[in-house]
Amino acid sequence: MTKQKRSVWKMVLLVLVIMLAVLLLAVGGYVLYMQLKYYRIPDNTPLTVENPVGGPLSTGRPYTALSYNIGFGAYGPDYSFFMDSGVMADGTPVTGKYGKALSRQSVLDHTEGALDAVKQQDTDFVLLQEVDVKAHRSYKVNQVKYIQENMPQYSSVFANNFHSAYLLYPFNDPHGAVDAGLLTLSRAQIKEAVRRSYPVDNSFFVKFTDLDRCFAVHRVPVENGKELVLINSHMSAYDKGGLIRVQQLQLLNSVMQQEYEKGNYVIVGGDFNHALGEEAATAFMGQQQFPAWVSLLTEDELCPGFSMQLAENQLEVPTCRAADMPWQPGVNFATVVDGFILSDNIRATAQNVDTDFAYSDHNPVRLTFELLE
Repeated sequence: MTKQKRSVWKMVLLVLVIMLAVLLLAVGGYVLYMQLKYYRIPDNTPLTVENPVGGPLSTGRPYTALSYNIGFGAYGPDYSFFMDSGVMADGTPVTGKYGKALSRQSVLDHTEGALDAVKQQDTDFVLLQEVDVKAHRSYKVNQVKYIQENMPQYSSVFANNFHSAYLLYPFNDPHGAVDAGLLTLSRAQIKEAVRRSYPVDNSFFVKFTDLDRCFAVHRVPVENGKELVLINSHMSAYDKGGLIRVQQLQLLNSVMQQEYEKGNYVIVGGDFNHALGEEAATAFMGQQQFPAWVSLLTEDELCPGFSMQLAENQLEVPTCRAADMPWQPGVNFATVVDGFILSDNIRATAQNVDTDFAYSDHNPVRLTFELLE
């Protein structure tokens, strides 16, 4: 090899070393940025009641509530999410595609459609999950403000459960930075509200992609001197082996039990990310295998005095569809993970509301209930 060629190879090698060093610095800098931006909201954080309205509840008369995960306005029928994966019945693996919504207009359309579905139900309480305040994934559409402005007859309470730095993944459609959470609406008086922090997976990478899971506890006065403790909850979904969800259920049970022992009425609504009962777990298999992300919740796992209020049509209308592929009725796996848990001093019925997943990967669930003396 001539001296000139050796010189060229040295130059190429030097360039490669410099490029590798720059790449390592960039990766290291990004990891440091994510670590510095990461934090958990403290447990028992008081929440603000916006636009206070209404008065106390009465016993012996019917009230209504709705739970709905609106999927940050992204999940139209054509949408699939990059963190979701599944397997078709023939063994073919499928994985979701997108890190954020298809467009800003689709977020606006789906948010408006979801809100119209909520308004049609005309309930006394509304428990919403995956509502964005400011997020790249929803093109910075402030869904909380939009819903509050269009529901002026309700008080509202927002509890943040997702506050992430800019997530560069997936590389072709980054999820970005997110500020989002749970939004509760009420026609009755909310005396006070507090945010309770669920246990979460704090392993190095997962903590940057999972939510700062929580449930919001709202105290609604009742004329007999007791309180309706209304809880809006969103439990973990991406939890291999279900270990974190066991811890989350233990915390939720402890809060429910404490309030029940005080003589209060307790309603927990939301997205449990558990199939509610064995029948619902496999009632809508479609053309996919049973997915690993679905855990089962049974009555035996609830503290004494509580039960799941299963919808009368729970084997006819699912509340959640697999988001590893666009929605195709009869093809996607679907199940019932949304609903309500009630203390036994409440009489109730429930219905799953069929929107055919037009605005979200979830359907709403409507509860009609009566507080007993």
